[in-house]
Amino acid sequence: MVETGAALNMGEPLRVVFIITGLKTGGAEMMLERLLGALSTAVQPWVISLTSLGEIGPRLRARGVNVEALNMRPGLPGLWKFGRLVRRLVRLQPQVVHTWMYHADLLGGLAARLAGVRAVMWGLRHSNLDPGVNKTATLRVMRLCARLSRWLPARIACAAVCARNAHIAAGYAAERMVVIPNGFDLQRFLPDPSARGALRGELGLHAMTPLIGVVGRFDPQKNHRGFATAMQQLHACRPDVHAVLAGAGVDAGNATLRGWLADAGVDHVCHLLGRRDDLPRLMAALDVLVLPSVGEAFPNVVGEAMACGVPCAVTDVGDTAEIVGGAGRVVASGDMSALAHAVAEMLDMAPAQRQSLGACAMHSVRSRFDIQVVAQQYEHEYRILAAPWPPSN
Repeated sequence: MVETGAALNMGEPLRVVFIITGLKTGGAEMMLERLLGALSTAVQPWVISLTSLGEIGPRLRARGVNVEALNMRPGLPGLWKFGRLVRRLVRLQPQVVHTWMYHADLLGGLAARLAGVRAVMWGLRHSNLDPGVNKTATLRVMRLCARLSRWLPARIACAAVCARNAHIAAGYAAERMVVIPNGFDLQRFLPDPSARGALRGELGLHAMTPLIGVVGRFDPQKNHRGFATAMQQLHACRPDVHAVLAGAGVDAGNATLRGWLADAGVDHVCHLLGRRDDLPRLMAALDVLVLPSVGEAFPNVVGEAMACGVPCAVTDVGDTAEIVGGAGRVVASGDMSALAHAVAEMLDMAPAQRQSLGACAMHSVRSRFDIQVVAQQYEHEYRILAAPWPPSN
């Protein structure tokens, strides 16, 4: 078994096991995928999904990353499968265990300690802990983690300042926290002049049709219902504007979403695309990205759109206002009238003015959120955690 203070062989890579609740497409899962692609050869990663391989697991394997899934049932891990996780960590002997999301923080953290690993880093990504937009079971796990936070993790990595503050208020140990923002693959997300015409052609739209987009899974925190209200008001003054909505569960089979759009009278100008594997192309085709969310910490889609030179109209949730800065428009959370007005304002700009705003957005992301820089921050934390413990005088 491994203790945090095990002597490091500087000639060998640092063994880091990443434990995540699942590997279906989502913000945390995609951030892990980006991080693994940006880590240096000084880190030897191994990924364990508590549930399934999802869509991301096979992609990681194709890149040569060791990935396995325990196929635990959500909410019912089972003692045998938890024991299997402990035995796996004993065999792998990682110098650091980095867990992602509440259930993985709890189960992965406990398994690591039972396997003799003290160098445990938790990952926090939520900022809105309101019971109205979170599952009861999730909040129960979060509260249990709060009670364990002064003992179980050696470090708690927060994706945003707002996530840090929200969890301190919930009882997490502030002294163990560090803020490391999301990073973006700037080799994939970049302006693409051909994307505009290509996506409009795919949708059967005129090449000059104004197009806005909402990208995110179907979830109460993403507030698709609120977007239907905003789109209704936008349509009243700009009936020429179309919207694309993409993400898991955001497709023609979602009767609830289709009902909201139909009730708002905008279903004929809204295109439900479902989960997409061509997000860089999709982002680059938009005139404005819209974020109507009521809960975020550090929304990936905003940084990705900005990296493509697309200005954003967002609600003031999480660290969104800090990300956007002066390169877009920020309105109060829940104020869909203001959001509609912000989108209309940017669409009414002269093309050169909106392009200038997009260029400002792109420069801002490239200067602050390059995934290579973020990966270096994580590697720095891993080296600290893996250093001899207790520290020598």
